[in-house]
Amino acid sequence: MEHWLNKAMQGVDPDSPDAFLHIFMNLMAMVPWVALLWWNVAFVAVGALLGWWRGRTVEGIVWAAVLGPIGWVVVVVRPRPRGRPVPPPLPRGR
Repeated sequence: MEHWLNKAMQGVDPDSPDAFLHIFMNLMAMVPWVALLWWNVAFVAVGALLGWWRGRTVEGIVWAAVLGPIGWVVVVVRPRPRGRPVPPPLPRGR
């Protein structure tokens, strides 16, 4: 923890008015953004595959993008959509 605090406070004057912004930017620089992006792409790809398997591709993509792997569970647990309703037959001509 001490190491992270030292990295967050590197080059920051605690008495300056914009110290919070500098600390925040230092913390954001430590986040592995590229890895997070690729994990999110993988989650969405699996969600699209599960959604396609369940008949709801777009819903699978949205749930996976919002909830990650938990979205996969949502897509798999929900029941499959029923087929298009068939309209009643037309009356026969006389």
